[in-house]
Amino acid sequence: MLAHHQEKGVNQAIHWIKTNYAEPMQIEKLAKAVSMSVSNLHHRFKAITVMSPLQYQKQIRLLEARKLLLGGHIEAATVSFKVGYESPSQFSREYRRLFGASPLQDMEYLKHHELDQ
Repeated sequence: MLAHHQEKGVNQAIHWIKTNYAEPMQIEKLAKAVSMSVSNLHHRFKAITVMSPLQYQKQIRLLEARKLLLGGHIEAATVSFKVGYESPSQFSREYRRLFGASPLQDMEYLKHHELDQ
């Protein structure tokens, strides 16, 4: 019964992060909202997603940024703010870490290879 309650709490946390990815996340408030302790939320969240809540939020932000960049004529700095980053340079570093290229390089590569298919 407790495991089911914890899984439900993690699913609620995942839903909150997906819905509010651009908002600052306070793990203490999130844990309280899903009726779990901070340490238990971290432990169970990582067991289910293989990442911490903050890592998960970062990945959601970067995936959404990639969609926005692919979708139109919008600068990376603007996208960085839209998805919740306060610093375009931090956004660019984390984008490069996840996708292996800067936002501009990644868009050029993806658009070029999209035309090839």
